[in-house]
Amino acid sequence: MGRRWMWVGWPSFLMAGVLEMLVFAVVDPGELHWQGVALDWSRPAVYTVAFFVFWAVTAVACSLSLWLALPPQDALRSRSAD
Repeated sequence: MGRRWMWVGWPSFLMAGVLEMLVFAVVDPGELHWQGVALDWSRPAVYTVAFFVFWAVTAVACSLSLWLALPPQDALRSRSAD
């Protein structure tokens, strides 16, 4: 089970870093607005929250890919083991 967590955690961590670099190469965190109101967050706070959001989204995508790649009998067995 721990290996599966690493199969999800490590690639999603790396992709969150890549997404962070790509997004903030274009977007200035000091000029972000939420529903018309400017966010009064510090730049490190915006970077941190965005990184964890990117990590969560890519972890869900990796988990879904891993689950879809399992043979049907393994998918049922891993579900009953939880």
